[in-house]
Amino acid sequence: MKQKLVVIGAGMASGRVLEHLLEVNKGAYDITLFNAEPRGNYNRIMLSPVLSGEKTYEDIVTHDADWYEENGVTCRFGEHVVEIDRERKVVVGQNGEVAYDKLLMATGSAPFIIPVPGKDLPGVIAYRDLDDTNTMIEATQKPGAKAVVIGGGLLGLEAAAGLKARGMDVTVLHLMGHLMERQLDEAAGYLLRRALEDKGIEVKCQASTAAILGEDKVEAVLLQDKTTIPADLVVMAVGIRPETRLANDASIEVERGITVDDAMRTSDPDVLAVGECVEHKGQLFGLVAPLYDQAKVVAATLLGDAATFAPKEVSTKLKVTGCDLFSAGDFAEGEGREDIVFRDPSRGVYKRLVIENNVIVGAVMYGDTADGNWFFGLIKDKTDISDMRDTLIFGPAFQGGEPLDPLQAVAALPDDAEICGCNGVCKSQIVEAVQGGATDLGAVRAQTKASASCGTCTGLVEQLMAVTLGDDFQMPTAQPVCGCTDLTHEDVRRLIKSQELKSQAAVWQELGWTTPNGCHVCRPAINYYLLADWPVEYKDDPQSRFVNERRHANIQKDGTYSVVPRMWGGMTTPDELRAIADAAEKYNVPTVHVTGGQRIDLLGVKGEDLPAIWKDLNDAGMVSGHAYAKGLRTVKTCVGKEHCRFGTQDSTGLGIKLEKKLWGSWSPHKVKLAVSGCPRNCAEATCKDIGVVCVDSGFQVGVAGAAGMDVKETERLMDCETEEETIEVATAFMQLYRENAKYLDRPYKWVAKVGLDWVKEQIVEDIENRKALVARFELSQSIYQKDPWAELAAPDEAPKFAPMANLTLEAAE
Repeated sequence: MKQKLVVIGAGMASGRVLEHLLEVNKGAYDITLFNAEPRGNYNRIMLSPVLSGEKTYEDIVTHDADWYEENGVTCRFGEHVVEIDRERKVVVGQNGEVAYDKLLMATGSAPFIIPVPGKDLPGVIAYRDLDDTNTMIEATQKPGAKAVVIGGGLLGLEAAAGLKARGMDVTVLHLMGHLMERQLDEAAGYLLRRALEDKGIEVKCQASTAAILGEDKVEAVLLQDKTTIPADLVVMAVGIRPETRLANDASIEVERGITVDDAMRTSDPDVLAVGECVEHKGQLFGLVAPLYDQAKVVAATLLGDAATFAPKEVSTKLKVTGCDLFSAGDFAEGEGREDIVFRDPSRGVYKRLVIENNVIVGAVMYGDTADGNWFFGLIKDKTDISDMRDTLIFGPAFQGGEPLDPLQAVAALPDDAEICGCNGVCKSQIVEAVQGGATDLGAVRAQTKASASCGTCTGLVEQLMAVTLGDDFQMPTAQPVCGCTDLTHEDVRRLIKSQELKSQAAVWQELGWTTPNGCHVCRPAINYYLLADWPVEYKDDPQSRFVNERRHANIQKDGTYSVVPRMWGGMTTPDELRAIADAAEKYNVPTVHVTGGQRIDLLGVKGEDLPAIWKDLNDAGMVSGHAYAKGLRTVKTCVGKEHCRFGTQDSTGLGIKLEKKLWGSWSPHKVKLAVSGCPRNCAEATCKDIGVVCVDSGFQVGVAGAAGMDVKETERLMDCETEEETIEVATAFMQLYRENAKYLDRPYKWVAKVGLDWVKEQIVEDIENRKALVARFELSQSIYQKDPWAELAAPDEAPKFAPMANLTLEAAE
């Protein structure tokens, strides 16, 4: 008979235990899984992108309901465990008890809440799980809301960046002298602070919280120096403690955490523990790599195999709010230690090696962390660096006198060099997998887990595959559009043009689609490609668009909608403001929000009210802002020379002209523009898809910027002398992007693939081609530049927008 295994906690560590257990012997146990959260295993490392809006919860799910069902796991989600009765060997949940032969405790950790007055006020939260993330997202919907994040470690800074990305004013309070002091030295901490402040996040170090103020909810944070900081939300991210209450109550041995032996057994041999709740030989664990090592040992112990958990020295390689960081070893100052430091302020690069007795004992890097694994190997091996001291700071490429290319540098790494920090995968494991037949990235990822978590090591894994396979290695090609075809997006775009395929039916038939009418993944892409390439012959299919584009409004998590009227160049009038206010009152709009794109967002509109509110706004002369569209969203402007004493050109006027030229155009992804009236760049034109900076001599046009999960400055495309030339260049770039980019690639990703030089060849150097691009764009606009609100603003359209109607495509993008 199968033994009974009960698992308490459905986090990343216990999830990895179940994977190992089921892979080796699926029939060994009947498994019951408790989780206090009303959901299963998801990648908590990726909560920050969910907070910032770059990902959804569905994107970070590790084990969905189908996985648990296929593997016969009985799920008791949303149910707290009340007691462990070791004498009867049962786990008592809120909804009844379950017997066990083996019990695995994966209770994780609990956030530390500073014991100050006001800590229990509504609006004071920790940052540990999806519910906390959703609470923060909800708080950002309040116009003018302010957040205080207490704690300048990784979690606190990610919370601050995510809240700022959603429009909140954010202040970070940190008790120590510089940010992330456990991972960074003072110089790197300073660079990180400067980068955060450049994004508009206020940082206060050596800030001690005295109290949280408020009556019925949080209103402010009081510091020990009597400074008061207004706050609608306070996020405490000051540390975690192992969650040991159940173990304590069951008289299982606990010190700081649940104590375990080398086989991950507790003081009760039938009870094991894994994850952040564990203490092993006096050590606690918070990074994911050692937790995954623990999971392997737990699975082996449950199956009766010998295994030993031996903590490894680990490095920390992170991307914090777009900034690359690396640290390893001991980088504190000390007698007999010396530093080798490299600084490049213009690129924001800092590297510091701490040397003792000709051995690297610590390393800190900011901005350029490519050589981190190599330095970490030198630290672990206690390598004598005497012979390479003069070039050591420049990494492996400069050892031996001649720079190495990237593949040579990877080949030079020792076998135990860690490639994937999240999953603790070293070079030899990947090499063995490749030599054993895993010849593509997906196979390596499935077999070793390398690059399967945060993905930052993907390039290194591919280089290692190239070294191992030699001439047999093929650089990974683009993935197929979906499961309906083996063709990539690039293949499909090329064939639609070359074979003159002008309908979806033609694509399904001629290109050998395995499903007769495509699926929810491929139909939006194919619809766009046909529309972009054949604007005259092809008619847009609304049913092949995401739900937001079909309903011309962004659906919210409660099923209501967001309505954003267009404000040309961020300009408005008293009449428009009155119309917005009247609409908000008439349709009981709960939230009115000023967006980062200089517009007003009406949040919480009922679906059946959409046609009527559109009509009222239309009657006031306002059209859709396309805030839901894969197309032009906004053109942000400053007031320029008309009002500002620093302005060099009419930036507002140019922004309005650009917006009126480009609005209503569908594109592979959303597109945002900005026009700044001088190099002070108040409109933030240097991080937009297309940005114009006005100077005395004319207009500097930049493209391919980004300000989301990836932060990237625009690349200079061309300097223009006149507004007319600027509009022509921007329009040509828009059309070049429309005609060539992969669906759902932002311009910066597309430019990275084709190269800015190629873009310049098409637009800057070939003026005839530039004008042809503009002509094709104008042809498409003559058909598709229209206001959907005006077409749908009729009472008889209301039933179409009732909840759950017309949802034939998945809402998630």
